[in-house]
Amino acid sequence: MSDRATIAPGDHAGAETLEIMSAAPRYNAWMYDVISPWIGHRVLEVGSGIGNMSEQILAGGAEHLVLTDMDAWYREQLRAKFADRREVRVDALRLPDPTARARFGDHRIDTVVALNVVEHIEHDVGALRTMGEIVVPGGRIVVLVPAIESLYGEMDRELGHFRRYTRPTLRNAFRLAGLRVEELFWFNRVGVAAWWFNGRIRRVKRIPAHQLKRFDALVPILRLERLLPLPFGQSLIAIGTPK
Repeated sequence: MSDRATIAPGDHAGAETLEIMSAAPRYNAWMYDVISPWIGHRVLEVGSGIGNMSEQILAGGAEHLVLTDMDAWYREQLRAKFADRREVRVDALRLPDPTARARFGDHRIDTVVALNVVEHIEHDVGALRTMGEIVVPGGRIVVLVPAIESLYGEMDRELGHFRRYTRPTLRNAFRLAGLRVEELFWFNRVGVAAWWFNGRIRRVKRIPAHQLKRFDALVPILRLERLLPLPFGQSLIAIGTPK
């Protein structure tokens, strides 16, 4: 069956969340700016969804961008959205995938980006190992995952998260996948309180759109968190390279 035959996303909760996040341009730009020092010119994005971060990667100057998703509905949206961008390719990818090195080798990928993806995969070590197999020697894997196990709540369950990470558990997953961690740091410290309140107290199943709009308006101030490196955050970002 072709992608064109798919008329709805397989994950409605995820699709609704991505649509909500598309209305947070400052937040998406902030996330990209934080990871951009480690992004090269030939990029493969895992779990591209509807292309919220893909737009940022293109704007950042990627010369070749492979967008992947395991859901055919998302791939259809991506092909339509980037139909006029000759440097963009769209393909299927479900991790772990032992064939990925052969399938994507000709693209000469120097960076794999996986933002809010690995927590959805039961076999996270295998997924990270596949990412390491995709990049050329010296390439990088850029991963963002939800952090702090005690924050796990209704929104995590609804989104299909298998886990939230700590610094040790994320570092260990990279090690077991044969990856060396170059950088490991917290992201979005203010978001901790909002996620805890919505997921553990209010027990809502979606990010409240009105809250996200207010949060997005505050991003210019929230970016200043880099000046106060507190030991927590809603997410963890890890930068790795194959050993």
